[in-house]
Amino acid sequence: MQYDPIKRSLGKVFNQSPFLRKVFYSLLDLLLLRTWHIKKELKSFAASRQVNGEILDAGSGFGQYVYRMSRIFRSASIVGVDVKPEQINDCNTFFKQLKEDDRIVFQEADLTTYCKPDNYDLILSVDVMEHIEEDVQVFKNFHASLKNDGILMISTPSDQGGSDSHDHDHEEGAHGFIDEHVRDGYAIEDIEQKLKEAGFSKVEARYSYGNPGNISWKLSMKYPILMLGVSKVFFIILPIYYLVVFPFAALLNYFDVRMKHASGTGLIVKAWK
Repeated sequence: MQYDPIKRSLGKVFNQSPFLRKVFYSLLDLLLLRTWHIKKELKSFAASRQVNGEILDAGSGFGQYVYRMSRIFRSASIVGVDVKPEQINDCNTFFKQLKEDDRIVFQEADLTTYCKPDNYDLILSVDVMEHIEEDVQVFKNFHASLKNDGILMISTPSDQGGSDSHDHDHEEGAHGFIDEHVRDGYAIEDIEQKLKEAGFSKVEARYSYGNPGNISWKLSMKYPILMLGVSKVFFIILPIYYLVVFPFAALLNYFDVRMKHASGTGLIVKAWK
């Protein structure tokens, strides 16, 4: 069973009203460990400097990170770009309903060609680069689009199994649990080298989804989605399941964010222009 079709189905359910979409965003904030890591980095960045210019969410998806950044960076304008027109339309409709379309806009764009020179204070890219073959070109576009002293933040799978492609439950030749990846993940040295090749002056990368995070991900994401793949009846059981499991998953997420990991299936990368 693949992750993305289930994610799209859940998105349709919660897209029926602004209230339900906010609930959806809140659930993603609680359940997705990558969100815990990204929120930590965003709050740290916000504490270090005032952002009055523009921010780019490169690969904005459902718009949950744009929504989160709109709450953290109250004076900033935010642009979300994605290749999927249906998600762009849904996000523009939602933020128009919130009456925030004056400073938040979503556009359909291909990151291999999208570039706005010297425009952004911050570029965020969450779980996007593993889908793009021409990654160095995208990194060059990011570098060109940042203002001087601007920062790029990336969350992406590592080469330690971030796409779950090394799961021994899969038969040889089968796709990973998360499909549509052009690479299983990055080695730290690989992504650092590519970012420096693109022109970034300083790069820092660290592992996420260490041992606590991997256990949490299986409890809070992988196993429930596998159950939903067996039968939609599990939609009824899920609230009870999460009532039992979430306190343990949240504690594991907390430790994953606070700990320094020698290895992990995810990477959090920051690069400065």
